[in-house]
Amino acid sequence: MTNRGQYIQGNEQNEGEEKQEGKESSIVEKIQQLGQTNVPQMGQDSKIHCLTIVGQIEGHIQLPPQNKTTKYEHVIPQIVAIEQNPKIEGLLVILNTVGGDVEAGLAIAEMLASISKPTVSIVLGGGHSIGVPIAVSCDHSFIVETATMTIHPVRLTGLVIGVPQTFEYLDKMQDRVVNFVTGHSNITEEKFKELMFSKGNLTRDIGTNVVGKDAVEYGLIDEVGGVGQAIQKLNSMLEKNQAKRVLQ
Repeated sequence: MTNRGQYIQGNEQNEGEEKQEGKESSIVEKIQQLGQTNVPQMGQDSKIHCLTIVGQIEGHIQLPPQNKTTKYEHVIPQIVAIEQNPKIEGLLVILNTVGGDVEAGLAIAEMLASISKPTVSIVLGGGHSIGVPIAVSCDHSFIVETATMTIHPVRLTGLVIGVPQTFEYLDKMQDRVVNFVTGHSNITEEKFKELMFSKGNLTRDIGTNVVGKDAVEYGLIDEVGGVGQAIQKLNSMLEKNQAKRVLQ
């Protein structure tokens, strides 16, 4: 074999080894992150995009690295891309969040409410605090029976200046949350405020912890159901949209 032939063969072996190493490192990474090697993905021909909002919603202040967070600067461009992408016809929003930054949460909720494509949300585990407006912002909302939603007044952390203007600012911020939730769900303002200022339900705070069926009874969430029901509902909404286009 000539030197050139040996060189080509050597390069092919190196490339093969690099691919094998890359494959192995990818498998190791999947095991470390997800505990399994083969992770199912959304099909390329799927018309539905899944957006997950988990942990704490991070706003203008960066949270400690040990916190599981959803960063609003990551979510907002995703929503814009979903709106612009013609291949995506519907959006499924999955929530398991403890809440977080009020303005960041409201920004996400407003964007989801204004998207032109059918949207369905499902609360798994928890949709607490500012997660409530995000849950109700979609066209149709689901909650599993064991999930909870904590409704409580808006709070500030850190240094607070004890002047009337601070309380007025808090009150206005709270009104924004109340108006959004009552405007995008079937709950009345009186009932929502009653749950928000209820005493004795939470150990160290005022407010109410609403569980699955109760959230539906209050009119906060549309329906009790899981992932299967949520996707089924979204598919039926997509079919209705398709039928409208055909008629036009």
